[in-house]
Amino acid sequence: MLKKGGSTVVRFGLFEADLQSGELLRQGAKVRLQEQPFQILGLLLEKPGEVVTREELRARLWPADTFVDFDHGLNAAIKRLRDALGDSADNPRFIETLARRGYRFIAPVETRQSLKLTRVVTPSATRNYGLVLATAGVVLAIGMSAGWHAGRRSAAALKPAERRVTGNPRNDPITSAALSPDGKYVAFADKTGLFLRVLSSGETHAIAEPDDLKTRDVSWFPDGTRVLATRRKWPERKPSLWSLSILGSTAHKLTDDAEQGAISPDGKQITFTRGDYDRQELWLMDADGDHPRRLIGPEGGEYGSVTWSRDSRRIIYLRYVFKPSMDNAVVSIETCDPATRRTDVILSNPRLWNALVWTPDDRLIYSLQELPPNRSDSNLWAQRIDIRTFKPTGQPVRITSGPDEKARINLSADGKRLSFLRLAYLPQVYIAEIRDDDGHLGRPQRLSLDELTNYPYDWTPDGKSVLFISDRDGSLHLFKQAIDQPAPELLVGRDENVLVTRLGPQGKSILFLLTAPPNDPSGRIRIMRIPLGGGVPEPVLAETGINNLQCARRSSNLCIFSRYSKDRLAFYTFDSQTGQESLLKIIPESEWFIENWSLSPDGSTLALAKKHRGATTATVRILAVDGSSERTLNLDGWFAINFMDWAADGKSLWVNTYSATGTPTLLNVKLNGKVTPSLEETEMQLGWAIPSPDGRHVAIWKSEQSSNAWLLEGF
Repeated sequence: MLKKGGSTVVRFGLFEADLQSGELLRQGAKVRLQEQPFQILGLLLEKPGEVVTREELRARLWPADTFVDFDHGLNAAIKRLRDALGDSADNPRFIETLARRGYRFIAPVETRQSLKLTRVVTPSATRNYGLVLATAGVVLAIGMSAGWHAGRRSAAALKPAERRVTGNPRNDPITSAALSPDGKYVAFADKTGLFLRVLSSGETHAIAEPDDLKTRDVSWFPDGTRVLATRRKWPERKPSLWSLSILGSTAHKLTDDAEQGAISPDGKQITFTRGDYDRQELWLMDADGDHPRRLIGPEGGEYGSVTWSRDSRRIIYLRYVFKPSMDNAVVSIETCDPATRRTDVILSNPRLWNALVWTPDDRLIYSLQELPPNRSDSNLWAQRIDIRTFKPTGQPVRITSGPDEKARINLSADGKRLSFLRLAYLPQVYIAEIRDDDGHLGRPQRLSLDELTNYPYDWTPDGKSVLFISDRDGSLHLFKQAIDQPAPELLVGRDENVLVTRLGPQGKSILFLLTAPPNDPSGRIRIMRIPLGGGVPEPVLAETGINNLQCARRSSNLCIFSRYSKDRLAFYTFDSQTGQESLLKIIPESEWFIENWSLSPDGSTLALAKKHRGATTATVRILAVDGSSERTLNLDGWFAINFMDWAADGKSLWVNTYSATGTPTLLNVKLNGKVTPSLEETEMQLGWAIPSPDGRHVAIWKSEQSSNAWLLEGF
């Protein structure tokens, strides 16, 4: 008789993987691959197109009783697997990295069951019967395989089909993408220009931009031959709205100081926003730019994802009203009647994300942030709306799942196709050596190899370890990691989020901001304290609106926190042991950024920066804490400060700003005005720089960015 054995062989590209034997072949030639990378490949191939989480990989490769640096081991195994496949993390053909979540196999696969028939010596009387059984087994296997594939096809037909339509690599993110009214094209913008993708063929064509303005946001006119673009010129950065023809004719400016333009479905009107931060306004004008008029004044808040109802009679938008804290906002979907200027709230949820469209069958499709531990991800939901009352009817329906942020939704005119952006950010801690007194730096080195969100805030007093917050456990927790060690140590892990952490006065303790517990409706932010070596957190004080804190590092016990409300920033001194607080100073001018301040190491001086969206020369305001003096540093040739922190010796500042060409740059700024460019970042997002107390290193956060346009059908 014939004894039947088998193995699953998966083909992809030029490769074949035998999941039973553990062999990987490339065009018939064996590829050498260690056991752990092959196990990862096998798990990915078992679920092609689906997310395989880091937790699943850990359970498969490293049992619970195995002690290992999991993050380092997994990253090393993934790198070996990519090397064997000739794949790239920046521009993947096979394995896509999903920041903070896991990995996904993105190439087409072909799976077949190969039967291995082994001759067994048996009596002749039973040989034919065995052959019949073997043949029946083959037929059954084929039938089961056909049924399984049919079931897969049936299940797939019930799920909306997602398709990636652009292929920008990591750190060249798409800022905006819009689906044409006929559903045949996607117009998209990135840092190199404006482009048109033909969906049927995948061809990409540049849309001519006749000057040095850069396009950031795009939407389509109903005629399908023009796009409405928000464009900016550096360093002024003031946005303007333009009509650009995809056929390459002359661009036409419609209005200045305007962004987030949206054309009504009848093509007669354009709505847009003006203003900055939480003082934005909603405006309306004719489609040719004439007769601009304000609909909603600066009532407090920001507007996002501005769009129209299908009958062109209502404007729909997201409205963000920020609470006096750093962690959350009141977010609602609202509608405005341009004829009466009446506004109504359709629904409210603090997890609403930047995405919104109104479908022809009267559904709102929006993006909703996932709950912890996946709070960096969001997915699309649909909610049916009563067109008479503009109120929700029935229950919302989820239409996407999986990792990454889903944003910038656009619909075809018939509502059958939808485009959206999938965005992922990966903030990481980098360490750079300070090479001289002028602030020249060595090459930054990444502190850890995990693919999670990490933000540095301070150092231990000996300058050997970085204090940072990370979402590796779901919520934002407080960690400590030595710069010569591969893995961090957890200091504070709770259900609430840690927002900021700083050394206590003279480096004797660690202070941190903690969000309000779920059962506290006041939303008060708590200042907590733990011993330097870790321990049980103790409360110091709690107030609404706390958004930053810092203490003197030497020769003083001074600690300061700030509270933001409406258009003012108030500074308070506080005792880190008793929590006793006292008002120090109020900054009433709204142009000073709400949290961009730093206390000098000796506690004598505050430095403040104007908000980073400003178009003027980068300006630092230097205030004596005792009120005895005040002066201003103008950084000529540099624009729009993002972040800053005092140097360890108190003689200079580390300032994140932009060059005249728009390049993010870290500066070392002496108090006499001398400026040294320390680090230019042309690819990644650049954050703040925190110096070690010994003045030998800075901890910098830099973030990789990934953003591409996707198409959704059957929703």
